[in-house]
Amino acid sequence: MAPPGRHKGGQGPKKSFQRPRILKRKREEEDLDALSKRVADLDPKSSTPPELFTDLPLSAATQDGLDASHFKTLTTIQSRTIPLALQGSDILGAAKTGSGKTLAFLVPVLENLYRKRWTGYDGLGALILSPTRELAIQIFEVLRKVGRNHTFSAGLVIGGKSLQEERDRLGRMNILVATPGRMLQHMDQTAELDIGNLQMLVLDEADRIMDMGFQATIDALIDHLPRERQTLMFSATQTKRVSDLARLSLTEPEFVSVHEGAESATPSTLQQNYIVTPLPDKLDVLWSFIRANVKKKILVFLSSGKQVRFVYEAFRHLQPGVPLLHLHGRQKQTARLDITTKFSNSKHACLFSTDVAARGLDFPSVDWVVQVDCPEDADTYIHRVGRTARYERDGRAVMFVDPSEEEGMMKALEKKKVTVEKINVREKKMQQTIRTQLQNMCFKDPELKYLGQKAFVSYVRSVHVQKDKETFNLKKLDLEAFAASLGLPGAPRVKFVKGEDAKARKNAPRQLLAALAGDSSDDNGEDGDKTNRKQQKEVRTKYDRMFERRNQDVLSEHYTKLIEDDEDPQPNGAGAGVEEDNDLDFLSVKRRFDAGDSALDHQGARLRQASPDAESGSESGSGSRSRSGSDTGSDNETKDKAKSDSSSRRRRSSSHHHNKEEEGAKVKTLRLTDNPEAEPLVIDSHRREKLLKSRKKLLKFKGRATHLTFDSDSDTPKDRKAYQDESTFGPDAAEAEKQAFLERERERAREMDEVDKEIARAKRREKKEKRKERERRELEQQQQQHEADGEDDAATGGHDTKLVPYEEDVDKAHGVDLETDTTEPRPKRQRKWFEDASSSDDEPDQHKVDGVRNKNKKIKIRHGRRGDDAAAEAPQTLEDLEALASGLLATG
Repeated sequence: MAPPGRHKGGQGPKKSFQRPRILKRKREEEDLDALSKRVADLDPKSSTPPELFTDLPLSAATQDGLDASHFKTLTTIQSRTIPLALQGSDILGAAKTGSGKTLAFLVPVLENLYRKRWTGYDGLGALILSPTRELAIQIFEVLRKVGRNHTFSAGLVIGGKSLQEERDRLGRMNILVATPGRMLQHMDQTAELDIGNLQMLVLDEADRIMDMGFQATIDALIDHLPRERQTLMFSATQTKRVSDLARLSLTEPEFVSVHEGAESATPSTLQQNYIVTPLPDKLDVLWSFIRANVKKKILVFLSSGKQVRFVYEAFRHLQPGVPLLHLHGRQKQTARLDITTKFSNSKHACLFSTDVAARGLDFPSVDWVVQVDCPEDADTYIHRVGRTARYERDGRAVMFVDPSEEEGMMKALEKKKVTVEKINVREKKMQQTIRTQLQNMCFKDPELKYLGQKAFVSYVRSVHVQKDKETFNLKKLDLEAFAASLGLPGAPRVKFVKGEDAKARKNAPRQLLAALAGDSSDDNGEDGDKTNRKQQKEVRTKYDRMFERRNQDVLSEHYTKLIEDDEDPQPNGAGAGVEEDNDLDFLSVKRRFDAGDSALDHQGARLRQASPDAESGSESGSGSRSRSGSDTGSDNETKDKAKSDSSSRRRRSSSHHHNKEEEGAKVKTLRLTDNPEAEPLVIDSHRREKLLKSRKKLLKFKGRATHLTFDSDSDTPKDRKAYQDESTFGPDAAEAEKQAFLERERERAREMDEVDKEIARAKRREKKEKRKERERRELEQQQQQHEADGEDDAATGGHDTKLVPYEEDVDKAHGVDLETDTTEPRPKRQRKWFEDASSSDDEPDQHKVDGVRNKNKKIKIRHGRRGDDAAAEAPQTLEDLEALASGLLATG
């Protein structure tokens, strides 16, 4: 049947039918063409820049994302840079902190990729680099809000996350927000990452990224990127160095600085002050400041992470009355993210941080930015104070300046058009000092003391590595007082503090050093010349340096007394009282051995008789030492008495050596050991005499040591001679050794058997005694029971009963001992072959007291005698069997 309104077989009009997907695609193409035309017609350098986002040629998806995020009005940097970026120009953008630089590069990234119809199959289209993880997270969150209606895939690549998870998803990303280090790692290791078609490269905080800290990473990263791309660079303190621009391969970049002609490089709504505070008083001023602003949101900057940890832990124990947080680069990424989120959402809080939070981070409603330590340069100062007074809001900043840093820091800020007003601290507002409380906490908590030491060292290093040496001079700081302000008992040692002087002395001309040494010697006089000559002639060895060491703890005085030498001469003829003074000393120890001393001759009179020359030499040596000691004692009256023991030993050895030269060299022979094979030491020259100072060279004069061998039988080592040599064994030696060993084992086995038999006898004796005791108790119980029954029978008129005496009692009455009884038992009747062992009455009656027989004994008797009885009583003939059967039937 034909449809209504149409004749059968007729040709009606055809309706035009198109798919909705095709229509949508056509509309999108038309919109893209119109959008591209509007971008091409846009005049980026117009005298009247656009004021609203709706005035820009943006896609509907971007406009919807901006409206949903409540971004409607353009800031100055946005109105000047977005038109240029939409047309594909390279841009160097510079603006004050909090002026909206993030949207200035995110909107062009979305629009350029949208107009190029970028899809997931085209690879990575835009790469945004940030110097810190927190700033990268913040940029990524803004990108998610603005680009929520686009179909692009975006990713965040920062350190502190799983590398494998990032690697699996990296190949499908169109836009990446990353830190330089992790991005370079993925470029080197991730094969799925396609960066050959990159369209845009964005550097946020470009001056920090192009700094020396990231130089090698950025150079390696740029080598992976294609040269034909669009590059956008934004910062509050933009770099203009030609070398940096050449490294990035920029093509005719447009430099946009919206506040270049402004009076100040910081926001106009920011109130900036500084306080001249000595370094030891900074913590007291900071504590008083926080206590006076507990209802404010404060951001405190310190130089190093160690200082942040110490100040946070110390103030947390003191409880200032405001929530405390701390942020530094050593924390894990999750902890850093939680801390920044908490501080952003808090109304009243205090955050101690390093320069990790100095750039780009947008903390809402920060009232105060406090810089306890001076920044390294004016650019760092601008970024630090930029955390407050954002988006034309009010803010305050204060900086604590040491008197030695005031002049240089103020000059550096004036060059950057930063005006800072000096203020003074009100004494009435100052709280009491916290130095005593910090000392108590460090005394009670060793971990806090350790943190304080690390904070001190890290601060000194941060000052030491500063480039501006005129402003940051380490020698002008009172480090001892600073250590005391941290609660430390003393200033920790820092190696590089003395290193500067050492480098200066090393690089100084030798003539100047000689002149300085000559001046000092002239001031000291003749005595100084003598000591200098002695020091120049002497060669200090490692043993001299070892004996010059002193303990740094409380035992130093006792240690000094222990190593005093008993032979120090006394001036003015006081040698008679030497022995009395030495007797009063407690445990004085001698640590000197001169050539010829009798102390080296350990063998006593026997060796001295064998070598009389050595004895005479030792006597002459001791005499020369005593004479030289008296001479040097008279010279030492005018010198300081608190000299080290090693120097006195060197003086004695040098004077002894001088007297030996006067008397002439004498030959000495010394034996250093009892080993007859050892070679004696003959001292006939000064070179041979020096052998006494070397332990290694004296070893060959002590001979070879005794060879001791340990065996498995004992722990005492034996001489090697106690063992027989294998070569001395004869042909029958092995068999003889075997027989001797077997004989020893047999003897040992016999001894063990005797011991075992004795133990068995004791056990049997004990068992027998226990059995007798048990039977005696049972008999007594039966007697008591019979007595009770007898009384009952007597009461009822019964007969008297008489107990049979117990065998043991009868034996005792007759004087027979059970254990020593040697009478033979009466013979037992042999049972018949048909009788069972239970029916036999040859067992003694006393075994039936318990009512239970010994099974083992019964089994042994049954098996032991069954064969013999059966053989004796078994019927042998047929007549016997018939008689046996008839007898059984008759009885049955």
